[in-house]
Amino acid sequence: MIGIAKEGWPFIGGAFLVSLLSYLLMPWIWIIPLGVTLFFLVFFRDPERAVPEEKEIFVAPADGKIIKIAREYSDLLSSEVISLSIFMSPLNVHINRMPCDGVVEHVEHRPGGFSAAYTDDASLRNEQIVAVLRTDYGPVALKQIAGFLARRAVCHVRPGEKVVTGQRYGLIKFGSRVDIELPPDVKIEVSLGQKVRAGETVLARLRR
Repeated sequence: MIGIAKEGWPFIGGAFLVSLLSYLLMPWIWIIPLGVTLFFLVFFRDPERAVPEEKEIFVAPADGKIIKIAREYSDLLSSEVISLSIFMSPLNVHINRMPCDGVVEHVEHRPGGFSAAYTDDASLRNEQIVAVLRTDYGPVALKQIAGFLARRAVCHVRPGEKVVTGQRYGLIKFGSRVDIELPPDVKIEVSLGQKVRAGETVLARLRR
């Protein structure tokens, strides 16, 4: 079953109204706004996902392509982490999902620029919303990062809220990037360039 994200209806409704008025007043151009309407329907689609039932795993928070896997120090978590970045094209599903069970500790909007989301410094310089989770496996950080076209991220969770693996928690409009910082003792199950699906693809497992 494929639904539509509620944030998309103003765009879809507005574009459809323009296409309807164009059909009545200027029928030779109505196909253009109708095409825009169809694009918004596709962009804001919200399909159901088969969330794995395994324990001690972390699933992808976004659809897209893995563009970074690195062990590094996180200023956000004040610890060493394994950081992964997922680049979302305008054709990907843009609903973001929780990578694991936990409790939201912190949510923060960070103003910034709008450079291309695939660049190395986008994680530091671009407009973003940061969420930190307290989990049984250690702290986990998520960054919804705006890109050149994506100028607005939406985050629905709040501090103190319990979340579960695969739960929808927000979206980014019109192409973007999501970074995730995981505990350093996980085993990575994906590779650079691999395409992943939010709520379904296992990014990493705890080492036993």
